[in-house]
Amino acid sequence: MIEFQIKQRDTGPNTFNMALASLRIVFMGTPEFAVASLDALIKAGYNIVGVITAPDKPAGRGMKMNESAVKKYAVEHNLKVLQPEKLKNPEFLEELKSLHADLQIVVAFRMLPEIVWNMPRMGSVNLHGSLLPQYRGAAPINWAVINGEKQTGVTTFKLKQEIDTGDILLQESFPIGENETAGEVHDKMKEIGAQVLVKTVKGLADGSLKEMPQLVISNKQPAPLKHAPKIFTETCKIDFTKTVDEVHNLIRGLSPFPGAFTYLNDKMLKIYRSEREASPNPSPGGSLGRFETDSKTFLKFVCSNGYIHVKELQLEGKKKMSTEEFLPGYRF
Repeated sequence: MIEFQIKQRDTGPNTFNMALASLRIVFMGTPEFAVASLDALIKAGYNIVGVITAPDKPAGRGMKMNESAVKKYAVEHNLKVLQPEKLKNPEFLEELKSLHADLQIVVAFRMLPEIVWNMPRMGSVNLHGSLLPQYRGAAPINWAVINGEKQTGVTTFKLKQEIDTGDILLQESFPIGENETAGEVHDKMKEIGAQVLVKTVKGLADGSLKEMPQLVISNKQPAPLKHAPKIFTETCKIDFTKTVDEVHNLIRGLSPFPGAFTYLNDKMLKIYRSEREASPNPSPGGSLGRFETDSKTFLKFVCSNGYIHVKELQLEGKKKMSTEEFLPGYRF
């Protein structure tokens, strides 16, 4: 935990239970990542008076209406669900106001207008997938892995006008393995984040948490701030003029979605797992990005200082598979 977390004051169990029962919480989230937090809050006994999530959308070949992971969970647990198209819609705002929330929790949802995040008396708390103020933005998990960070973490903070800049409540860090993918970090983070969120709400309910401006933390960090913007197609294209470490980090930072890619015989090849082979003079005379294979066990690409061995891939129009599964059926 971060050093500015203050010791919780002593409160009897009856006092805390009463605070629990009376605190009215509205939860906002959409994907599976947010479900872990909603589930943890419910299991901790908090009173979730409403759940706000994305509208149902058609998906798949049959264009059937697809419900968000948060909606599915909320319906299963008989929670009130609101799915506004626009967060400034007067009818939605009136319905949200009628819930009389003391606190709003936001996990993997869209940007909120001030009229929404400033509505509850205790404000709105966001769970963010980085150690703020580092990696503000839409894709903090991806960029931490792409940049080769050795650790990341989660932060709970109070929402304010500028995105990801509010006062910090709690933080918890954890290591990133050198071969871990963004998907694996995501799965660890959603569980760690859920528990940090529960501690945050408890601290707010009993008055034991002290907010810390991000500027104070920034002043203690000599390293420049790194950002986490949206991932675009150009971000995903592999540049083999870079080092094996940089290419390896890009591949795992974009796995399993959206996937780093290159081309194999004019078809897009997505690479989801890789291994590094350092070599001061890879493939003398060969061009960077050229592939080498024995058509049976290995497929590797030339980088500036070695080779990237492809371990899991998906060729355009084919399913995802291991390299050993792919090679016997492919004609080079």
